[in-house]
Amino acid sequence: MTEKPKDTSDPSAAQSSVPSTAEQSAVSSTGRGVTSPYDSPTEQFPKLTKDVPRTDDELGLDPDVPPVGASGTSPDATPAYAYASIPPAANAPTDTGRLRRRNGDDRRGTLDFGLFLLRLIVGGTFIYHGLQKLTGWFHGPGLDGTRDFMEKGGWDHPTLSAILVTVGEVGGGALLVLGLATPLAAGAVLAVILDAWAWKQGMNPGFQYKASVPSGVELESILAGTAAVIILTGPGRWALDRNRGWATRPFAGSFAVLLLAIAAAVLAYWYLHGGNPLTGIGPFN
Repeated sequence: MTEKPKDTSDPSAAQSSVPSTAEQSAVSSTGRGVTSPYDSPTEQFPKLTKDVPRTDDELGLDPDVPPVGASGTSPDATPAYAYASIPPAANAPTDTGRLRRRNGDDRRGTLDFGLFLLRLIVGGTFIYHGLQKLTGWFHGPGLDGTRDFMEKGGWDHPTLSAILVTVGEVGGGALLVLGLATPLAAGAVLAVILDAWAWKQGMNPGFQYKASVPSGVELESILAGTAAVIILTGPGRWALDRNRGWATRPFAGSFAVLLLAIAAAVLAYWYLHGGNPLTGIGPFN
């Protein structure tokens, strides 16, 4: 009777040789044994059971950190973080001559040229009469002859009157032609011509308008009217004042200059001549 051979193998080794359930599943699905722990990762790594952190305490944040924009607990505390502030954009120009021309709003037609011609005619007329009084040109009386003429005409201060009328005509007329300080220039010639109108009108009772009579005020009326028009319309863009507001958009300031010129003429006539130039005209009798 033969003796059975003793089993010298290790029981643990025998147990290890038995394939696990995962290995058997891998063999059945792939047809080969498990050669790497990554072939069945769900059985080799532990499952994540901890929830995702959602609060500041779980994230480990410092609860004492001030929120954005907080200035601290004390009034003198400065912000923990400085942020650059973007300044507001500057307002775009709303109404300038360059912007209007760029947008095609330049529809003045022949207005500027017409105002230029008006200034040449009115300003040139005053320069002509002023040079007659100042230099004696164009068969004029000169400064001395003008002073004597003013004295015979009833002006109480003939020298001052001659200087004022000469400066107003020459200076105001030249500035009108150039289109420089136009409201003041037109106001000066308006005051001068209104005094001339009052002086001639007061020579005889009644309304003296016809240019055929020595005391007719037809020319003075036309010059006074055109000077007032230039004050109210401005010199236009064909002038040295073309970048000024009163050149193309006159408003309350021009109307104020018109009133001041009339007031200056009335005061000058009252102080330098006196009398009522409207004697014999309607309700002024």
